Amino acid sequence: MSNTTTSQKLKTSSVTVVISLALVLFMLGLLGLVVINAKKLSNHIKENIGFQVILKDTTTNAELDVLKQEISTSSFAKEVNYISKDLAAKKLQEDLGEDFISFLGYNPLLSSLDVKLNSDYANIDSLAGFEKQLLQKHFVKEVIYHKDMIKQVNDNAKVISLYILIFSGLLLIVAIALINNTIRLSIYAKRFLIRTMYLVGATQGFIRMPFIFKGIRQGVVAGILAGFLLAGFLILSTKYIPDLLQLQDPNLLALLFGGIVLLGMLISGLSAALSVSRYLRLKTDDLYL
Repeated sequence: MSNTTTSQKLKTSSVTVVISLALVLFMLGLLGLVVINAKKLSNHIKENIGFQVILKDTTTNAELDVLKQEISTSSFAKEVNYISKDLAAKKLQEDLGEDFISFLGYNPLLSSLDVKLNSDYANIDSLAGFEKQLLQKHFVKEVIYHKDMIKQVNDNAKVISLYILIFSGLLLIVAIALINNTIRLSIYAKRFLIRTMYLVGATQGFIRMPFIFKGIRQGVVAGILAGFLLAGFLILSTKYIPDLLQLQDPNLLALLFGGIVLLGMLISGLSAALSVSRYLRLKTDDLYL
């Protein structure tokens, strides 16, 4: 009866360790998702800022085609769309809810090119250079972009990245401490067995190895369980935020899930090795404390 009770306690302890590991790894996985999506979201916002190239009425079709081709093939442009005078008027009428052309008697708007930038070029310095280059063309009237908004987006991205980096470091430290304590408590019940094996002549490596392998197995199981929890969270999130699905990269997600399993194996295996070494160094009287 005593052996059965001990066996049940050990099984319960192992399950507790796996669940604890899985929850900690799940939190680290969530943080990994935040890091991945924060970068992608920042790039997505930057790539939707862009600028407008306002063209003069005297612009010919040939000049328009050359300019559009020049911008389209450049490294800074992600997308270029031509907006004619008529289309610009139609959009403004929809926004205003009234026909301003009938009131004025003519269309005062000009044709333009709407340029979406690649995220690496969505900054004030790059845009100032593009503006100077484009204004040298005699048929370009002006270049319009929102300096304050671009500066704010870039500043916020830097601040958020710094906070995420600090929080990631703190959470990783806490996660390692929690996993180490959980593993140590599970090995605590076997401290007398460890000491006995050492006293009868077993080498430290021979004693450590089973505990390390068990820790690695627990890390694998916990990592897989955390991966399922993370996948479930991601699927549930996309139901409420459909656009979140567009930001996901299958390759990065696969690396994240694999990284969770590897991290679980590494931390739990290393914690098991350190815990066993601790009990090997203790004196026999200290084992009762």
